[in-house]
Amino acid sequence: MTRPAIYLDHNAASPLLPEARSALVAALDLVGNPSSVHGHGRALRNLIDTARGQVAALAGAERNQVVFTGSATEAITQAIVSGAKTFASTAIVISGGEHAAVSKAAEATGLPVVTTGLMPDGSIDLDQLAGVLAAAEGNLLVALHWVNNETGVVQDIARINALVGPTRHTLFIDAVQAFGKLPLDFAASAPDMMAVSGHKIGAPAGIGALLVKPHADIVRLIPGGGQEQGRRGGTEAAALIAAFGAAAAAIGKRYAAAGVPRLVGRLEADLRSCISGVVVFGTNRLGNVVNFAVPGVKNATAMMGLDLLGLSVSSGSACSSGKVGPSHVLAAMGVPPELAECALRVSLGWNSTVDDVNAFVTGYRSVLERQRARQGQAA
Repeated sequence: MTRPAIYLDHNAASPLLPEARSALVAALDLVGNPSSVHGHGRALRNLIDTARGQVAALAGAERNQVVFTGSATEAITQAIVSGAKTFASTAIVISGGEHAAVSKAAEATGLPVVTTGLMPDGSIDLDQLAGVLAAAEGNLLVALHWVNNETGVVQDIARINALVGPTRHTLFIDAVQAFGKLPLDFAASAPDMMAVSGHKIGAPAGIGALLVKPHADIVRLIPGGGQEQGRRGGTEAAALIAAFGAAAAAIGKRYAAAGVPRLVGRLEADLRSCISGVVVFGTNRLGNVVNFAVPGVKNATAMMGLDLLGLSVSSGSACSSGKVGPSHVLAAMGVPPELAECALRVSLGWNSTVDDVNAFVTGYRSVLERQRARQGQAA
């Protein structure tokens, strides 16, 4: 099966970085268990320790604050499900724009879930959050995203920190889409816990990390043989961890070299200039994604046409069992269902080029013209 020629779905998963591939292959040639005390085990342990430092550096964390997990979803579940139990939370607070990993973990606690709204610009309603915090009688576990995976809207993390940090409540931040694209300073910031992912920055899928402050070090999800300083049982996937570390060390320069914000700016400008009626969702967005719609052109139809042209984009989160349909994020922003059904997400990354942008705009225009021609014939 031929792979799509142009990949524009980096928010779902970014292609494997050359540095990560090299680290992965080199680690696969090693044999042993990282917990063994002999030379083979120590070699693998050294790889993991190096990677821990690389991930910590990108996250602005201390090395011992990094807990490797099998995915960001696992890290999120550990933070929310185990965190709620550990800190005797009385309720979970999320926003209407959270990834399913957060909302499903919140439901899994069995505690009341309070959902704050999104503003029309995609930002979390922080006045509503402030009211929820002020009215709470017990400990709340507040679980919010830094960057929305569908719209790219960057939340006011400084105000979130200021609202929750000084309180008795527990703060968890889903930083999956911010990691590698925005400066993180976990060690000096308010969140008690934070989740990051490998395959969003050019590492293989199957590796993530939970960042924990010292007082949250007792949060556990998987018991076992004491790996990860007793914080996550199971033999570490040393090759995946090594690749994650290599990606963390390389992504900044790769991202900057590609000039991703400039490319996204061009993409949005071209869409607005050559397609009438285009609607772009969200303001204060991260510079690698455009979520837009043209009324009357449903995303399922557009994606099929683009796929036939070798252009891979999405309609939103990839973690929805392959479904294409209205987005809960856009719904929370107050976008009408008939417009939300037309939304497409184009997300760029470290290997994107101006030719990719030009090809997408040309391809989307051709899909749009064919769709409008069919609609005219049907009328």
